[in-house]
Amino acid sequence: MLNQIKLFFDQHIALPAPDQSVEENIHLACAALFIEMMYIDDEAHPAEHKVILNRIRESFSLSFEQANDLISMATQQRQQATDYYQFTSLINKGYTQEQKVNLIKSLWQIAYADGELDQYEEQMVRKMADLLHVPHLQFIKTKHQVNDV
Repeated sequence: MLNQIKLFFDQHIALPAPDQSVEENIHLACAALFIEMMYIDDEAHPAEHKVILNRIRESFSLSFEQANDLISMATQQRQQATDYYQFTSLINKGYTQEQKVNLIKSLWQIAYADGELDQYEEQMVRKMADLLHVPHLQFIKTKHQVNDV
């Protein structure tokens, strides 16, 4: 029981590792959500991976190699995660409302990258919008911005 409590505190309340900045941890959290979006419908399409790579490179000003390294680390974090809180809590602490809306827009871009919107993809974007305190109007607005392109 004590081990479970310690594990909870280590995962959810512990300070970031000294070798990683808060910004790097937020980038990792965003990338993990991107990866989760790619796999949420049980089909990872190359078009989704391409969108993720481009969004990471553009959003975080990373090189191709750095973006691929971040994707690898995010994939590991995603596999170890038990819920989205460890990612969304970091984003909520470090992102402005505008940055959160842009993150939701990126999730829509990944969801639509393969040409169809799966029900699980839409549910995930809705859940992320709720967890990131993005108003429903912005959730819908970003969906239409991406879908109308």
